[in-house]
Amino acid sequence: MSQSAQTTAPSSPASFIALLPLFVFLSLFIGAGVYFQSQGVDFAFYQLPSVIAILPAIILALVLSKQKLNQAIDTFIGGIGHSNIIAMCLIYLLAGGFAAVAKATGGVDATVALGLSLIPSNLLLPGFFVIAAFIATAMGTSMGTIAAVAPIALGVADQAQIDYALMAGAVMSGALFGDNLSIISDTTIAATRTQGCDMKDKFRENLIFAIPASLLTFVAFVIAGQGQADLAAQDIDFIKVIPYLTILVLAVAGLNVFVVLTLGILLAGAAGFLTMDYGVIQFGKDIYAGFSNMQEIFILSMLVGGLAALMQQQGGLAFVSKQIEKLITRFSKAQGEASCRAAELGMAGIVAVTNSCVANNTVSIVVTGDIAKDLAEKHGVSPKRAASVLDIFACIIQGLIPYGAQALLIASTFSITPLAAVSHAWYCMILAAVAIAIVIFRKRH
Repeated sequence: MSQSAQTTAPSSPASFIALLPLFVFLSLFIGAGVYFQSQGVDFAFYQLPSVIAILPAIILALVLSKQKLNQAIDTFIGGIGHSNIIAMCLIYLLAGGFAAVAKATGGVDATVALGLSLIPSNLLLPGFFVIAAFIATAMGTSMGTIAAVAPIALGVADQAQIDYALMAGAVMSGALFGDNLSIISDTTIAATRTQGCDMKDKFRENLIFAIPASLLTFVAFVIAGQGQADLAAQDIDFIKVIPYLTILVLAVAGLNVFVVLTLGILLAGAAGFLTMDYGVIQFGKDIYAGFSNMQEIFILSMLVGGLAALMQQQGGLAFVSKQIEKLITRFSKAQGEASCRAAELGMAGIVAVTNSCVANNTVSIVVTGDIAKDLAEKHGVSPKRAASVLDIFACIIQGLIPYGAQALLIASTFSITPLAAVSHAWYCMILAAVAIAIVIFRKRH
């Protein structure tokens, strides 16, 4: 949603009323989560699918529209069909296809084995942080990384008598590091498409924040290290790791992301053909399974694109931008800071609050993308910087909310409370401090 969707009528003046559909969506999504949590239901905030929660909001937006019904529907469809939304959705499909094929052909297991073979017996905590970070960067998913690494980390923690919460925090920290940095992560896809920048540029910008934060986190886990255990020798199949390494290198080199992901799928399939009983039909089924795994975020991105177009046409996004402008102006005058610095903090605040509400970092980026892009253009913030700020602060909040999917999954694996898990997700805490310091103090040319 990085560019204004085409509408059949000029946008209305700034209007708070036009934001009501967004509040309806958030209220339904959050309200259902709070209710199910009070009932003790697992994954409470994921019981009501986001694509269902947004439907009443869309209906309200159509009712509130001052356009004729057919024109309002055209505006909605124009938002869905915007080139950035469609490109985002196609990338989701390819990323899902690659992840599914790579997992089915043993790429995840091979990568974990490679990591385990490199961990010194006295550096298990920081070692698992690094393993999770690498796998998440390669896979583009923190949930997939936690699902793959956490059971192994639990066994090692038992063997070495490491506190479960500490080990869970190390795995979760690494998973969120990689998810935030990965070129094929859905958060990266959403951030770069909404802000209109190349993935390689956002990746390089992210490194400015992620490298110091990850190094400090690594040191923290070294200091906190408990116990040691000699891990059994691992059988490593390097052929199955090649697809991951290839897409990382090609994406950073600047090759078109559609080409990168297509090559990744082909290479992962080829690794399966060469090393196991893996046929073309199964290859096709796994690609389709990967597409299916992206169904919710695919549909939600389209529906949010349509809803944003309606809210934009009715003046809702203009209202939000206007209020943020007032805050930025006051902040700039009071602190003497450049307006772009204040704008970046504004983007960080918006996506952080949104993610606290929806408990989904990708959704929060999609929802706030248009507002952030408008702020960036008005205050001279580069697209790569805006995309990086959005992704980073969404990642920070995702790792610190005990009702987020990552905390719930790893807590269930380690049989600890989600609060214990997030209280040891040190990377997110350190990244928050590092990111705020960089935004405030970094010189801009």
